[in-house]
Amino acid sequence: MAVLVVLIVTFLASLGITWAGSGEPAYILSGNIAMCAMLQFTALGHFKFPEGMKLMIPPFVPFKKTMVLLTGLMEIAAGIALLFPAARYATGIFLILFFIALLPANIYAANHHLDYQNGTYDGKGPAYLWFRIPMQIFLIGWVWYFSVQPAA
Repeated sequence: MAVLVVLIVTFLASLGITWAGSGEPAYILSGNIAMCAMLQFTALGHFKFPEGMKLMIPPFVPFKKTMVLLTGLMEIAAGIALLFPAARYATGIFLILFFIALLPANIYAANHHLDYQNGTYDGKGPAYLWFRIPMQIFLIGWVWYFSVQPAA
């Protein structure tokens, strides 16, 4: 839920600032600023809760901690890249694929009742997916609308 709050509040604030500054709201820029802020926020979890996030990764995947830290760095880099129009389209495609690739880890974590912040197995469980999967689709749609589709 915090992810959506960061995304929407940043989007609305950016819209207001661009509107006040130029007389017109900059929707595409604001959408990308908001996604950048959201990705910076989610990347924090990779560095704050690496042990719990390792548990989200299925057992057959090697180098779990490295994967957690690398995906955090990828979120930071992709968020920043969205702020550059020349990199926005390719970054948008990357993020759509990235969000799709993360879904199995979220399903695995939910099925195992993982609470990644505490590194325990007493989390919300599969019911969490009723929120997480639609949110993932929403994030993919957001990236498509603000980052990929304008260049297409």
